[in-house]
Amino acid sequence: MSRSRSWCVGSAAALAVMAFSAGAAHAEVKVADRYAGLGRAATPAEIKAWDIDVRPDFKGLPKGQGSVRQGEVVWEGKCASCHGSFGESSEIFTPIAGGTTAADIKTGRVDSLLPGANQPQRTALMKMATLSTLWDYINRAMPWNMPKSLSTDEVYAVTAYILNLGSIVPAEFTLSDANIREVQERLPNRKGTTTAHAMWPGPEFGGTVKPDVQGSACMRDCRKEVVVKSFLPDYARNAHGQLADQMRLVGSTRGADTSRPAPEAFVPNKPAALSVKAQAAPEKVASAAPSSNAAGAATAAVMPLLQKNACVGCHAMDGKLVGPSFKDVASKYKGRADAVNYLAGKIKSGGQGVWGSMPMPPQTLSDAEAAQLAQWLARDVAP
Repeated sequence: MSRSRSWCVGSAAALAVMAFSAGAAHAEVKVADRYAGLGRAATPAEIKAWDIDVRPDFKGLPKGQGSVRQGEVVWEGKCASCHGSFGESSEIFTPIAGGTTAADIKTGRVDSLLPGANQPQRTALMKMATLSTLWDYINRAMPWNMPKSLSTDEVYAVTAYILNLGSIVPAEFTLSDANIREVQERLPNRKGTTTAHAMWPGPEFGGTVKPDVQGSACMRDCRKEVVVKSFLPDYARNAHGQLADQMRLVGSTRGADTSRPAPEAFVPNKPAALSVKAQAAPEKVASAAPSSNAAGAATAAVMPLLQKNACVGCHAMDGKLVGPSFKDVASKYKGRADAVNYLAGKIKSGGQGVWGSMPMPPQTLSDAEAAQLAQWLARDVAP
């Protein structure tokens, strides 16, 4: 190619780039004009207010200090109502301290986390591998009703108090940004995690770019796809109204049309299972079908009554909800001569103590309705 032609080609390319740049700049100006007056650039102070996270290497940790004694005062005033005076917590929150030993602090691995350990519940200090996690969570999320209301020194103090509850630091200890790395080396479970996977952002935490999971796609003799489907048993098919009308019309999930009967002979996942069972013991399958169909018909007959009086809100057919299952009730009073009269009276009057401390309130239904439900429980519900 001649020099003049090379110059022409190069000039054309340069002109094209200049034209594209000018067009992009023009488009940017038009967008700015379109949204003129909306928003502004965040100030350094606003960015700083959001940039509060503390990394495992303690980058982002602010300067400050707080003693165990100071932390105890803050704890009793703002933390103990949820977490208990000694980190034992209430029935809602899991314990913070407990389950660790001096040997764990020495080794960096908590023996109570090993299989077969006689530890009823895992605490926060048992599982925590990085002290930055504790400091950061207290700083951004606590106390529950006023998150981010603690001062930096109060966060250090509360963290120190928790560490003292776990015998990680003594009662006279003062935690600060200067010694927090030394305390990190005393966490009971500091060696209970690994960074040897690609989930960390890079090698600065000891990670690696190699994925932690290796796999290859199946290309031949692959197993057939397993399709898992759910289904509704007859007794629960319309327990909560028309499901098809309760689902969003977005996406692939659709509620079952409970106004129609379920498909006949439906067996989840393996349609041939019923025929195989019938071939193995045809006489048993044939004899079991009439009684099963009769029980299903009886349940379908009382289901509107169960729904009308909200019985299914507290009782399920097989498993315990608020109260015992219908099958458990039927099994308890199976064979009792006065079962129908007894159950009808209990349904009407309510009670407490037979199935636990949760009371069943009296039900406002007629004597005939109570007798119908009691007869269904005593005679038709399979135990």
